[in-house]
This record gives sequence, C-alpha cells and structure tokens, in this order.
Amino acid sequence: MYVCLCKGVSDKAIRRSVQEGARSWREVQRETGCGTQCGKCACMGKGITREAIQEELSMAQQGLAYAV
Repeated sequence: MYVCLCKGVSDKAIRRSVQEGARSWREVQRETGCGTQCGKCACMGKGITREAIQEELSMAQQGLAYAV
C-alpha cells in the first residue's frame, strides 16, 4: 500500500528501510523521503515505522535466545 503519494513510498519501502538498519522515523524519512513533501502521510508513516522497529527488535531478541 502506498503511504506517501507525493514521493511514491509504500509500507514495504518503510519496512525495508527498518530491516536495513533505520531505527527512527527521522532515519526512515531521510532514506525514503516519506513525509517530507506535504506531511499528510507522516502519522501513518510513523506508525508503520514504530511497528517495523518493534518487529525487528523482537526478532533480534528471539535470535539471541537460541544462540549458544
């Protein structure tokens, strides 16, 4: 789904940005351009970013639990 029509940013692009290491909305904005034009998508973009970061951190913790 497109989140930012102005810059053509999808939710997948936001999640990919987080998977590649972005750990804040500001970093996602810098990498994708989401929320930098008119700003109407910022609230949704922040929410998706927050979810994606939580998922990444959860996966990292699960991975550590099994590393021996």
